[in-house]
Amino acid sequence: MGNPGPRYENTRHNAGFLTADIVEKNLGVRINKLKYNALTTIATLNNQRIFLMKPQTYMNLSGGPIRQAMRYYDVPLRNVIVVSDDVSLPTGKLRIRQMGSAGGHNGLKDIIAKCGGEGFPRIKIGVGAPPHSEYDMADWVLSKFSGKEEEQITDAATRAANALEIMITKGIEQAMREYN
Repeated sequence: MGNPGPRYENTRHNAGFLTADIVEKNLGVRINKLKYNALTTIATLNNQRIFLMKPQTYMNLSGGPIRQAMRYYDVPLRNVIVVSDDVSLPTGKLRIRQMGSAGGHNGLKDIIAKCGGEGFPRIKIGVGAPPHSEYDMADWVLSKFSGKEEEQITDAATRAANALEIMITKGIEQAMREYN
């Protein structure tokens, strides 16, 4: 998950897109075909076909493109893996879950509402909490990382890409053991 366009590159909300960029390089594909209001591609991982997408709606409307792809490819919700930012986790920490609530994340809320519930696996990448309670959350998640944070997020996105591959090839339980 993320927001489209150069304005949002390297922002906290785009931790999912950063992970997709790493997966793209790891698999030697390009996520560049516009379909379902998302940039998409089909790749092969360990003899399994996977559909990668970066919704081109804004974060809070991510559910629509995902729902369209689910319907077209007849993919059950349990086979949709979402990678998102999480302000409740320290910068760079990963948390993998089989399912769960939105936890206040509006993009996850939209996916839950439009795609049929909370029953999808996810990888959350910690982007840290705002520095104080009065800090506007939208300003925080749309802010860029500091130098040290950028290194932590790049490392976390690399680990998230590896965890995603393990989820697909060896199962979510294995990925949780290795990365939670």
